[in-house]
Amino acid sequence: MKQLKLIGLLLLVSSSLLMAQPYSTISKKTMEDFMGKRFGMFIHWGPVSLRGTEIGWSRNHGVTQSDYDSLYKQFNPVDFDADAWVKTAKETGVKYLTITAKHHDGFCLWPTAYTDYNIMNTPYKKDVVGALAKACKKYGIKFCIYYTVLDWYDRRYPLHNDGNKVPDPKANMPQFVQYMKDQLKELVTNYHPYMLWFDGNWEAPWTLADGKEIYDFLRKLDPNVVINNRLGKGKHTLLNEESVGDYATPEQQIGALNMTTPWESCITLCRQWAWKPGDAMKSLKECIQTLASTAGGNGNLLFNIGPMPDGRIEERQVLRLREIGAWIKKYGEAIYNTKGGPYQPNKVFATTRKGKKIYLHLFQKPGEQLKLAAIPGYKIKKARFLGGPRVHFQQDEGGIALQLPEQLPDENDSVIVLELNKNTEGIAIIGK
Repeated sequence: MKQLKLIGLLLLVSSSLLMAQPYSTISKKTMEDFMGKRFGMFIHWGPVSLRGTEIGWSRNHGVTQSDYDSLYKQFNPVDFDADAWVKTAKETGVKYLTITAKHHDGFCLWPTAYTDYNIMNTPYKKDVVGALAKACKKYGIKFCIYYTVLDWYDRRYPLHNDGNKVPDPKANMPQFVQYMKDQLKELVTNYHPYMLWFDGNWEAPWTLADGKEIYDFLRKLDPNVVINNRLGKGKHTLLNEESVGDYATPEQQIGALNMTTPWESCITLCRQWAWKPGDAMKSLKECIQTLASTAGGNGNLLFNIGPMPDGRIEERQVLRLREIGAWIKKYGEAIYNTKGGPYQPNKVFATTRKGKKIYLHLFQKPGEQLKLAAIPGYKIKKARFLGGPRVHFQQDEGGIALQLPEQLPDENDSVIVLELNKNTEGIAIIGK
């Protein structure tokens, strides 16, 4: 009888653990490949750039619905050059690029057969998604697609971001879900994206069951496509039983150090996702330290830009991106294919690790010495600035002390390499 009770208890615990998992069937190998890339570029773009307001959200809020929905008739980005965009991405050091093929406003940047509200009915009449997919292949960048659940333009979807929270009685969610499937099949079979980035899962008409249905549909189309967690109904920052997708997506914030749950922070270079004239832009220091802190937390950074109405990326943004790329060219070893930790990231430093090395990203000089907690069972054999001179250090059971020069070699992030006596991936997180 006791054995039966024990078996019942074990089954209950196993069931609870199973229920706490996200709805995902992605392979571990595929996710390790994705997380090893560490740095991607997000691009928010569409006819709304003509107004300089936020994509999707400004429809009925700052831009009247009639004006917003007619912008495509003026949209003629004659200076759009997919090669130029992807070349800039390459120079930035990103490994993947994600384009807003369809945002909440419902406009499609590819020649979809399922709505006339698409790029072929603009004066431009060229496939933006296809051009970017081709350019990404040319430059060795993984091509990814953003596609949102929300569609405030399509009348089959029950809500329209117009202040009316009562669902449209003429809407038809089953038809809308089929419309999503039809478009997603176009995107997956025609452009073969490495990753699909969903959004807009929070409104009531979209259900957890809908998310699972779309996820299963996509898995049949491509078992290896990576899918973010915004098909379900859970929080973006988590992967739990309400999540549908393969990784968490904290927004406009750096995720917390997590060695078990894959995550990617999406953060803007300027304040707005879509282009805005004179929008305040992050400093080079903030950009680099955001990337290092994200990698130090064991996450990826999806860094967003918003091109202008004529199709060009603003020159000041291009220059900032190239500055980031120059830093990565020198210090990329400490970003790509690393694990986060073992120290908790803070305002002074973050750490990444690979093999027998810990990369210490030093953001500011705390004094003549940097003192670190001891790493039980491990010994530092050598310390040096990446691409530079040795760093003198002392270590004992009480901790580690690194002697710092009068001036750090890089004002944004000086990387110190700690070479240890054995593989660092077994080190438990220090400073929880």
